[in-house]
Amino acid sequence: MDILKTEAEIAKLMAETQKLNAEAGKFKRETFLMPFVAGFATLAASIGAVAGFAKLLVH
Repeated sequence: MDILKTEAEIAKLMAETQKLNAEAGKFKRETFLMPFVAGFATLAASIGAVAGFAKLLVH
């Protein structure tokens, strides 16, 4: 049950990250920093996903 819930959370994070990346693509010409912001969001989501799985494995 918990694993399914975590997978759903990760899927939500990934969808959110894709949305952020799409937004970054739109603003890339206007703003130089936007891709870095989206990259950081992707990294944060990945770290969150790994931490979630690690928590499941430990408990």
